[in-house]
Amino acid sequence: MKRLALALLICAAFPAARASNLIEIYHEAQQQDAAYAAARAALLAGQEKLPQGLAPLLPTVTLSANINVYDVASPNLDRQFSSQGFNLSVTQPLYRKPLVVQYEQAKKQVSVSEAQFVVAQQDLIMRVAQAYFDTLLAQDNVTLTGAQKSAIAEQLEQAKRNFDVGTATITDTHEAQARFDLVTSQEIAAKNDLEIKKRALQQIIGKMPKALATLSDKLELKPPVPNDMAKWVEKAEQQNLQLQIQRVAQEIANLEVGKNRAGHLPTVDLVASYGQTNNPSYLQTGNTTTQTIGMQFNLPLYQGGLVDSRVREAVANQDKARQDVEQTRRQVALLSNQAFLGISSGVSQVKALEQALVSSQSALDSTRIGQEVGVRTGVDVLNAQQQLFSTKRDLRQARYNTLLSQIKLKLATGALAEEDLKQINQWLE
Repeated sequence: MKRLALALLICAAFPAARASNLIEIYHEAQQQDAAYAAARAALLAGQEKLPQGLAPLLPTVTLSANINVYDVASPNLDRQFSSQGFNLSVTQPLYRKPLVVQYEQAKKQVSVSEAQFVVAQQDLIMRVAQAYFDTLLAQDNVTLTGAQKSAIAEQLEQAKRNFDVGTATITDTHEAQARFDLVTSQEIAAKNDLEIKKRALQQIIGKMPKALATLSDKLELKPPVPNDMAKWVEKAEQQNLQLQIQRVAQEIANLEVGKNRAGHLPTVDLVASYGQTNNPSYLQTGNTTTQTIGMQFNLPLYQGGLVDSRVREAVANQDKARQDVEQTRRQVALLSNQAFLGISSGVSQVKALEQALVSSQSALDSTRIGQEVGVRTGVDVLNAQQQLFSTKRDLRQARYNTLLSQIKLKLATGALAEEDLKQINQWLE
């Protein structure tokens, strides 16, 4: 009783580390991931495009001042004096077509920056889920390989005992030993792969992950709703963020053509100035005040072909932007197709593997009974064990892949959000 009480006190003082779930890992990634932090900074920088685009349309106020010292020497006069002055000028653009177009481009560039930040958020969700399930799969491989190694070790010991008493041949012992050596090497590789996957997750959350919540065997996977691939592709072509960004980039390229063509147009500015000068000299002494207001008209006549060259460049970039939109549209359609098929086939594969797991377990039990009555050999048992562990591994991998396909389908349609992770997180324990 004293030992039991001591054990309870130790457990109370040092509780077991609680496993982190998918949402907790995602929240840590939001705080620690460098790529996401860079996207946040890029958003702040991109939002400054709007005031920069508006600034040339607003008045420009300039204040200048000067002071000069003179030393005049002549046969009739030798004098030193100084002059001071200042000038305040204001320029207000009245008609400058390129500046108006540039402001419209700035608005669209801000919308691109905002969309790119949402893309970074969705990319973080995808990377966290991928790294999380990769780590879980690596853990499963280590666990299954260890269990398989223990089962083979038992078969090896049994084969040795049977050989010693003369009820089995040396072949069973050699076969079991070969399987044991092979699974030992697989266990080493599985542990190494687990360390690699943990470090991939560490790169996102900034620290080495500890225990992770695992996926429940009671997970219910269902086909996409609606179960129509064409509708998902259509939705992706309408809502995919990367495609929307390319379309806005095409609009910016269209405006760029108009902005450069406006280089041939005149400009009209309202100009006003006020200045004072104190300019004593050897001839006279006095102050001068100057006040001006007027309109300034400029018409570019020839600039060495610069405007025409910029127009041709903008037209070429316009065509490039159009092709980029088409390329992105095709890529989005492909990704949505792949994700939809990944879910559909994954659901069917999981059901088949669940049934195969039951059959593999029954086959192993029957093979062991057959070995006991002498109609099956140790090699048959090893093969049945291998089939069972392979089925378990394939089943878990199929579940992870199906969940990832669900996330990829939401990503392709531009609808991926934290709520999707919360739904998956309900199946972790």
